[in-house]
Amino acid sequence: MDTAIIGGGIVGLATAYHLSKNHPEQSVVVLEKEDRVAAHQTGHNSGVIHSGIYYTPGSLKAKNCREGKRRLQRFCADRDVDYEMCGKVIVAANEHERPGLREIERKGRANEIDCERIGPERLAEIEPHVRGVEALRVPNAGIVDYTGMAEALADAVRERGHDVRTSAGVTGMDVRSSSGVVLQTERGPVEAEHVVNCGGLYADRLAEMSGAAPSVQVVPFRGEYYELTPEARRLCNGLIYPVPDPAFPFLGVHFTKTVAGGVECGPSAVLAFAREGYRFGDVHGRELAEILSFPGFWRLAARHWKKGLLEIVQSLSTRYYLRALRHLIPEIERSDLRPAASGVRAQALTRSGELVDDFLITETERVVNVLNAASPAATAALSVGEHIGERLAQRF
Repeated sequence: MDTAIIGGGIVGLATAYHLSKNHPEQSVVVLEKEDRVAAHQTGHNSGVIHSGIYYTPGSLKAKNCREGKRRLQRFCADRDVDYEMCGKVIVAANEHERPGLREIERKGRANEIDCERIGPERLAEIEPHVRGVEALRVPNAGIVDYTGMAEALADAVRERGHDVRTSAGVTGMDVRSSSGVVLQTERGPVEAEHVVNCGGLYADRLAEMSGAAPSVQVVPFRGEYYELTPEARRLCNGLIYPVPDPAFPFLGVHFTKTVAGGVECGPSAVLAFAREGYRFGDVHGRELAEILSFPGFWRLAARHWKKGLLEIVQSLSTRYYLRALRHLIPEIERSDLRPAASGVRAQALTRSGELVDDFLITETERVVNVLNAASPAATAALSVGEHIGERLAQRF
């Protein structure tokens, strides 16, 4: 085997798709520990096609999001995957939020994103139930079925004669600099010349398994959602976002139309007590101990404990969650909400306590480690997959 890709999420599958399409002479296998692809971050996110407006100009996120979005639209159209470019508004709810909105606009224009600053009257025409003093209208944002897209990518890889192997979690890795890598999996050993680690929530562990010494640790943050009842869906026409806190790589609680016809509200950003801790009561002792023993966690907590406490309160109290939603749509009521599925975001954290705000991809002689691929990685996946694939191609 030429290349083994660990992880059947959208970034791993996009990397396999690129290799199978542009380097057909190379053999590829994708190894996924679950019994299906897109089982974790890809299948549990908000389903948004991001425009690229938020990201620091020149960053990997900025470079890959815009191009990835274009490729996503083409791929979904060709493969009959549901998507819709419904547009987005980013809303300054009060005067205090105007400077943050202007900074987002500055980044957007630097990234060549189509955006328009609008006043309350125009905002009311687009989203009649939203209240704000100013907003940015971003027409080139949308929604998509990311699980369907991941399944279509897996089908395309298989159609080209390569293997997407499920129930094949990697349990060991023997890196031999002269003769490749032997991966121990739940379905037997796999030998490969090169390995790509797209392990998401376990990417740092897999990097350590390969002999690398990652400078970051993956910390899981649970995103909890509500959905609007069918009667309340009239409150939202597209995508409605607040002005986010610039100290965090999260976009705040927002309203998201879905391709299935619903409207999601969220997510929160609560520290999870397990890497796959989809519920508040999910606790994994060893994984929690890893978080609590990492010095970067305590440095982050010392600076942002108030924010962390608020997220926990919001998680436990629908009343506080409702307060965040009413920041954008004042007329929303408790009876308009019902609990929805949650997701867990793999967020890389440095030893100095900084949340990594860009994609982080490192290399050793035989292994490429994708250590941080949080939002907008799903939107950017086809571009990120090419970026990873071409790094590998230099070794072929």
